[in-house]
Amino acid sequence: MGTGTGRGTGAAATSTRSRAGWRNWAGTFTARPAREATPASVDELVEAVRGARADGLTVKPVGTGHSFTAAAATDGLLIRPDLLTGIRAIDHAAGSVTVEAGTPLRRLNAALAREGLSLTNMGDIMEQTVSGAVSTGTHGTGRDSASLAAQITALELVTADGEVLTCSRDEHPDVFAAARVGLGALGVITAITFSVEPLFFLQAREEPMAFDRVTAEFDALVAENEHFEFYWFPHTGNCNTKRNNRSLGPAAPPHPVSAFIDDELLSNGLFQVVNTVGRAVPATIPAIARVSSRALSARTYTDIPYKVFTSPRRVRFVEMEYAVPREALVDTLRELKAMIERSPLRVSFPVEVRTAPADDITLSTASGRDTAYIAVHLYKGTPFRAYFGAAERIFTAHEGRPHWGKLHTRDAAYFAAAYPRFAEFTALRDRLDPERLFANTYLRRVLGD
Repeated sequence: MGTGTGRGTGAAATSTRSRAGWRNWAGTFTARPAREATPASVDELVEAVRGARADGLTVKPVGTGHSFTAAAATDGLLIRPDLLTGIRAIDHAAGSVTVEAGTPLRRLNAALAREGLSLTNMGDIMEQTVSGAVSTGTHGTGRDSASLAAQITALELVTADGEVLTCSRDEHPDVFAAARVGLGALGVITAITFSVEPLFFLQAREEPMAFDRVTAEFDALVAENEHFEFYWFPHTGNCNTKRNNRSLGPAAPPHPVSAFIDDELLSNGLFQVVNTVGRAVPATIPAIARVSSRALSARTYTDIPYKVFTSPRRVRFVEMEYAVPREALVDTLRELKAMIERSPLRVSFPVEVRTAPADDITLSTASGRDTAYIAVHLYKGTPFRAYFGAAERIFTAHEGRPHWGKLHTRDAAYFAAAYPRFAEFTALRDRLDPERLFANTYLRRVLGD
């Protein structure tokens, strides 16, 4: 479907010609849409979608731009969800909350806590909108609890013909199975209902651990903890581990001074400095890594979930993450370590490892299999293609599935083999959006056209 600059009569009240354009958080992709819309209601969103279709414009909603891919880029109509925010309903008895699609996770978490409620699991960043986070498969780490999308019980979306469709396991179950991680290909999400539970405490235990010990005991560490993750520092044999488990409380957060030192000074301020030095003088990176990997000391603290799961991330970076079968994690990670050690690469960012149980979402990276995630990062502005390319060859050799919102080079042919239900998703897309109103360059690559 082509693009143009004309206005649709129905969408004129909410659309303007685009001037500033769009750029994602990492600066990896930009776009200059023909026009933008900031609808204040579902009805206004429907008008904007119908107007764009009448004018031959493609349509893409954006969130906060935390995806590293061009999943949200468009030269057609860019929909900003800034006014589609807030909680529609909370049902304490059913354990559910329905929230507008543009609501930032930060606001949702704070609002739930005030109501004595919490999501069961979440990722480590909460700046994203709820719709952007679930559409790309954002996840944390968990032995039994899965991604944000796996906690959805219903969602509402506007389809290509302007229909407002509500789906759940009982209503349009085929759409529900796919749209929870829909990549923006099936419609524009307007509201999401999450399963929630009474607010609880988590005890976090963070401590350094040798790479050889972590990999040798990985299965036990996952089995013994509700949420286990670790960071390995390339050019060293050092890791930092984090174990989060439910606690009876009371809250015992880190002392403000130690929290500032660990979370702001070391993890953000000093980390920014050492990465700037490393980018300018790559030869210094191994020595810096040895010092950095010993800078964070062991600590234990207890707090409500979102204050334990999430952390401030002020140092900008680029990232690639692959999901591999959990049983393949140790071999995959050891191969990654060996590759870095025998190469001239200098890697200043730690490698992050998390887990998730199998789920039933069509294109979830954990669809149908227990999963481990390996994420590789580099400081923004650092050439990344050699490192990411070498890592990707290792990940794909172990049946890896790339995170939909992070950098990768895979295409539809690869995904057709990697996801047993890929054809199910593309057939649904053909039915809901046969004219490819919601297409863009990224979706044409990963889903085909």
